Amino acid sequence: MNELVPVLAAQGLRRSYREGGGAALTVLENLDLTVAPGERLAIIGQSGSGKSTLLHLLGALDRPDGGTLRWGSADPLALGDGARAAARNRHLGFVYQFHHLLAEFSALENVAMPLLIRGEGKGAAFAEAARLLDAVGLGARGSHRPGALSGGERQRVALARALVGAPAVLLADEPTGNLDPETAQRVVDLMLALNAERGTALVVVTHDRTLAARLDRCLRLSQGRLVADTAEPTAP
Repeated sequence: MNELVPVLAAQGLRRSYREGGGAALTVLENLDLTVAPGERLAIIGQSGSGKSTLLHLLGALDRPDGGTLRWGSADPLALGDGARAAARNRHLGFVYQFHHLLAEFSALENVAMPLLIRGEGKGAAFAEAARLLDAVGLGARGSHRPGALSGGERQRVALARALVGAPAVLLADEPTGNLDPETAQRVVDLMLALNAERGTALVVVTHDRTLAARLDRCLRLSQGRLVADTAEPTAP
């Protein structure tokens, strides 16, 4: 991809919700964001500020009330459901606070799933999945189902799954929120190493300033918009 083209760009995003017959609650208001290829960005904010809503909009898992969204040169909001899902599969990876692995499948099968959905052959998909499991230190655990893995191992499998298709952007929502500090640090180390190796941009929503301080840029979601974070960073 041309380095001058952002891998992710949003302009004027707006999102409001109305519960029952009450007044509309504005969560995001004229929000702008541009992410460069390979960039490592943290988004912080108070609980309830709309961080997860923003990530869902950036991933086109929810539609904004207004504004534009680009994944590279593509406009996902102009695509039909099937074409948008296919574009999402190729352009984005997702990691959440909860791993969302499929319990009935092995770690290897979980990691290969995005490639199988994409239509790649089983042999190639499983070979690439095995390479990613090796990269996150779980090459020997590929036959294990999620229930047989620790919390940190499950999150590393989720990270491998998010990166298996070489996406341009990884969207991570509190990826270390359920982990102890030592395991959390290992997962962050892996994210940064894979970012350096594969060139995948990182957009990490977090309340953890230690994690945020390790990324290139930190923005704070405040009153529905992203602003530069001026707080003193916590040393890693």
